[in-house]
Amino acid sequence: MSENVNQNISDMSVNVAGVKFKNPVIAASGTFGNGTEYSGIIDISLLGGICSKGLTLTPRPGNKGIRVWETPSGLINSIGLENKGIIYFVENELPFLKQLGPVIIANLSGGESAEYVKGAAILDQSAVDMVELNISCPNVKEGGMAFGLDPGTAAAIVSAVRRVCKSKPLMVKLSPNAPNISTVALSCVNAGADALSLVNTFRAMAIDTVNKKPVFDNVIAGLSGPCIKPIALRMVWELIDTLEDAKLKVPIVGLGGISCLNDALEFLMAGSRAIQVGSSTFANPHTMIEIIEGLQKYMTDNKIAKVSDISIK
Repeated sequence: MSENVNQNISDMSVNVAGVKFKNPVIAASGTFGNGTEYSGIIDISLLGGICSKGLTLTPRPGNKGIRVWETPSGLINSIGLENKGIIYFVENELPFLKQLGPVIIANLSGGESAEYVKGAAILDQSAVDMVELNISCPNVKEGGMAFGLDPGTAAAIVSAVRRVCKSKPLMVKLSPNAPNISTVALSCVNAGADALSLVNTFRAMAIDTVNKKPVFDNVIAGLSGPCIKPIALRMVWELIDTLEDAKLKVPIVGLGGISCLNDALEFLMAGSRAIQVGSSTFANPHTMIEIIEGLQKYMTDNKIAKVSDISIK
């Protein structure tokens, strides 16, 4: 391990909705498990934060059939929110995570409003540091359309969760598949979001040309990886402009295809308060540590006192 990570040459800490992170690098939900999977590979204590796997009120077995499919410069997944439920997470996995050092963010998912609200109430009384509300989930009572595609539906779920999530900062994870992500974002902020993270995966599919059928049982799945980075970066840039025009000071956590220091710098320059690293961790488990080391060196070499000074916005 490079000694650079442990030398406090520049202030790498960031504040997101009142929560202090030692650095802006966060493990994205669904790509880092709940800590144990990578604890023997990297020094997890060096990370700024960890987002849990998508948590639902009751356990879910996940989708059947093929769940992961490689595509040029990307990864398509159809995991289906496999998890053991929020109560199991709080009682059995959260204690281990809290010992690691990074900020712990619980990613809250669900299929209907009541499920989200009950889950949020439990997490609000837990030891997590922040809740990340995943509004890309299909609303089972509204024909399967994701909560985050419509400003009204998004505002309704954020407002409902906000009423019971009283002691934890609430970060809303936006879907890039919304017809207008800016209007959805504004509705979430007006409904009580303390921070926004974007982007989640893009709707995609693959066809098995040998067997002449869609690869995934659900046909449509989620695309992530380096191929989405330029689009995700553009969305972050535009959303920050929108928030500034509306005179709303809401921290943005950028993600989508970040796989190296330069990618991270682009999102920070675009105005992201912090970043999340996801799919790249599968290809290179050391990605986040390399970004942290590289970021510290970049700040030192360029005489940058604090991370926020990297922004060009």
